[in-house]
Amino acid sequence: MGAVIELRRVQKSFGTHTVYKDMDLTVEEGETLTVIGGSGQGKSVCMKMMIGLLIADDGDVLFHGAEVSTLDPEGLRALRRRVAMVFQGGALFDSMSIRDNVGYALIEHTAMTDDEITARAWQCLDMVGLGEDRGLLSRMPVSLSGGMRKRVAIARSIALQPEVILYDEPTTGLDPSNIRRIGSMILKLQKELGVTSVVVTHDMPTAFRVSNRIAMLHDRHFPFVDTPESFKHMMVPEVRNFIQGRVDDGA
Repeated sequence: MGAVIELRRVQKSFGTHTVYKDMDLTVEEGETLTVIGGSGQGKSVCMKMMIGLLIADDGDVLFHGAEVSTLDPEGLRALRRRVAMVFQGGALFDSMSIRDNVGYALIEHTAMTDDEITARAWQCLDMVGLGEDRGLLSRMPVSLSGGMRKRVAIARSIALQPEVILYDEPTTGLDPSNIRRIGSMILKLQKELGVTSVVVTHDMPTAFRVSNRIAMLHDRHFPFVDTPESFKHMMVPEVRNFIQGRVDDGA
C-alpha cells in the first residue's frame, strides 16, 4: 500500500478567485476517499487536476510519483487509461448505442475485435447490475432512466480495467433507491476489482457508506481528513454544520 495520487502545496486560481492555497491531499492505493465541501469551493477542480484536465498554478500533482503537469500528450493518454472519470451528468454520447458508449475506450485504445468489444461491454454492464437485458446494448442513452445512465457511465469507466476511478457527484439528481444502488456499485468495484476510488459528493449518507476516508474542503484546502466514524463524532463547528446541513452543501 502507498500513495497513488498526491497533491502537494497546490495553488489554483481562476482570475481573482483563489480555489486552492497550499493544498495537500493524498489518495492511498485501494481506498475510497470521498471529497466533501460547500458549493463552488472547487471539489471537482481537485479531481480534474488529478488527470491533467486542469493544471495547478503552483505545487505538485503526482500520479505514482510522476508530475502530471509535465506529461506529454502520450503520457496523458496513458494516465487516462489508468484513471477513469465518471462525470456528473454521465457524459454519454447521445448519438451512440449503449454498446458503443461502454466500448468507446476499447475502440479508441485497443485492437480488440467487434465481438470482443461487445463481450467486454456486456461484462461491464453486468458488473453494474444491467446484465439482465441483452437488448440494452443496442439502445440509445435517451431511452434510459437517470439511474441507468449513471450505471452505464460507470460501466464505461471500467472497460479498460483502470487502477483508479474518479466519481464526480455520482448520485446527483437520483431518487433514494438509485442513490443506494450507486453506492453499492462503488463498494462492489472497490472490492471485486481492487480499484482506488475518489468520490466527490455532497450526499453525506453516501459518503459515510462508501468511504475509507473523508476529506472536507474548507478555506481553500483540506484541514479535515479522517475516517467516516471520526467525522460522525467530530465536534469542529465547520464539520458539524456541514454534516447537519447548516451550510450550502450543493454540488
